Amino acid sequence: MFLQSLALTDYRNYERLELETGNRVNLIIGPNAQGKTNLLEAIYVMSLTKSHRTHKDRELIRWNAERASLRAQLDKKYGAVSLDLSIASSGKTAKINGLEQRKLSAYIGALNVVLFAPEDLDIVKGAPNIRRRFLDMEIGQIQPTYLHHLSQYQKTLVQRNNFLKQSSGSLSSASKTMLEVWDEQLANFGIKIMKKRQNFIKKLQIWAESLHRGITNGQEQLDIVYQPAIEIEESEEESVLFERFMLKLSHMREQDLRRGTTQTGPHRDDIHFYINGKEAHVFGSQGQQRTTALSLKLAEIELIHEEVGEYPLLLLDDVLSELDQYRQTQLIETFQTKVQTFITSTGVEAIDFAKLEDVGTYRVTEGNVTRS
Repeated sequence: MFLQSLALTDYRNYERLELETGNRVNLIIGPNAQGKTNLLEAIYVMSLTKSHRTHKDRELIRWNAERASLRAQLDKKYGAVSLDLSIASSGKTAKINGLEQRKLSAYIGALNVVLFAPEDLDIVKGAPNIRRRFLDMEIGQIQPTYLHHLSQYQKTLVQRNNFLKQSSGSLSSASKTMLEVWDEQLANFGIKIMKKRQNFIKKLQIWAESLHRGITNGQEQLDIVYQPAIEIEESEEESVLFERFMLKLSHMREQDLRRGTTQTGPHRDDIHFYINGKEAHVFGSQGQQRTTALSLKLAEIELIHEEVGEYPLLLLDDVLSELDQYRQTQLIETFQTKVQTFITSTGVEAIDFAKLEDVGTYRVTEGNVTRS
């Protein structure tokens, strides 16, 4: 997978930009607050139709503009692919080779990316919702049906929670019947989400464990443990899991009514990371936590290749300067021959040019990009 060109109109601080990106390594250099991260974000948005930095689409549209337009030209193993994405307050429109996609889930997956940014450290040491978002974004781009199930689950969850709040702690016979309808829908979509998360983490563990061992010279063993809100066995049938989910909802019903919220389900899932048997979040040093995040991102690259048959684009947002020389070398040597990479940095001094081949350098100043 190779990004040949990127065009932006009224995106963030870019009024109009057309960029040829035909190098294997693309360095985006410039001071802070000039638009470097906006460029990487635009590629990420082209992949997943949403930003990793904000939940508000309005923030992606340039001030006083009505919509943002993004266009990309890709080379994939089956030929050239053009992508178009329009973002407005009324919604998004996505096209593949000029054909509008009825659902965004049908568009997602045409371009695969792996983003590594300083805030990825929060995947290891941050709150559970950050780890759930990590799962949702990564699984979603290799299994678009996952996003459909997740969307349906979240809609059902909102409806059930509203129903619980309106019930004021008690239920009539008609209300009980209605709540059971929400429970069945919640369980039906919820078990599909959990099974996909379980399978993803199992595959991620295989790659991350090996990569982490290499990064740490064999000194550390990384284990990734899925902590689902509903107990789930590896080879368990969905029908069995559905009944267990329904039973758990039934047991929690009185508490849910008192609190006015649903307290069990994949919206309460978590992941735990262990280094040599100790939880990284609690006992890991800053360096160990950062290396864990790096291992996850490198594992994603291999997992996406395994799932879709092509390597994704790698987006490195101001992270090389945060890695010591050994880890920087490991990262560069890992992506150099496999993936097209986009790297942002405030200066070239943070980058080991001796390790790079086929490099294009772009300088960003106040939303203007020049190639040097």
